[in-house]
Amino acid sequence: MPQPSKKVMINLLLGLFIMLTIALLVYYAPALIKVMSSMDNFRAYIHSTGHWGPVMFILFQILQIVVAPIPGEVVQVAGGYIYGVTLGSLYTTIGLILGSAIAFYFTRFIGRACISRLLHKRNDKWMSFIHDERKFSAFLFIFFVIPGLPKDMLVFVAALTSMSSLRFFTILIVGRLPWIIASAAIGSTIHMQQYTIAIMISVVAVIGFVLGYIYREKLVGLFSRSDRAKAKAKTKPKSDCLNTQQIPD
Repeated sequence: MPQPSKKVMINLLLGLFIMLTIALLVYYAPALIKVMSSMDNFRAYIHSTGHWGPVMFILFQILQIVVAPIPGEVVQVAGGYIYGVTLGSLYTTIGLILGSAIAFYFTRFIGRACISRLLHKRNDKWMSFIHDERKFSAFLFIFFVIPGLPKDMLVFVAALTSMSSLRFFTILIVGRLPWIIASAAIGSTIHMQQYTIAIMISVVAVIGFVLGYIYREKLVGLFSRSDRAKAKAKTKPKSDCLNTQQIPD
């Protein structure tokens, strides 16, 4: 009897994993919805876990990135509401890095074919320059910087490219950290009932979203041209004066 190939076994295990994940999500969906229905409910649940609270919060952030359709800003604001700006930003960033690492390396080493088919079915416009690393890097950075945009799917997309993991995680952290801190500040000020500050930060975020969305293509083009100019400057040969010295008669 022929043994199943390694590729077949991987696809089988991947299918079982996906079905198990979906089943668990369906089973625990009511509890997750109840916990996330308000900041106070989420805060009460996290505090009910005692010393495991930070771990549970980080797990929620990981879950939000990898599988759950929970807007990232919700968890980020909740981090500030529960722990304040400093610890809220720290725990959110740890969850962001771990969740993104799981999604990135899972796609790159195991689920590449499955994720690739899923993305091509969506036929998104940005798929046209996914193989242009400089342009895609600029796109990632702009997309991560603009608040309010759905960013987590781009982790899976980046894993399909030849982009190095160091480059990707640098763009991820630099691009997302400012709004992680801002979101935590909103949560913290809401908890302390400093609503004026929370509204001011929210207004800045909305303006950033609107301007970033309107000018996103121009920003991508600008960053791409900047990267290409730097690359040409590095490869440009030295002045021809070194190669055109006069030879004495």
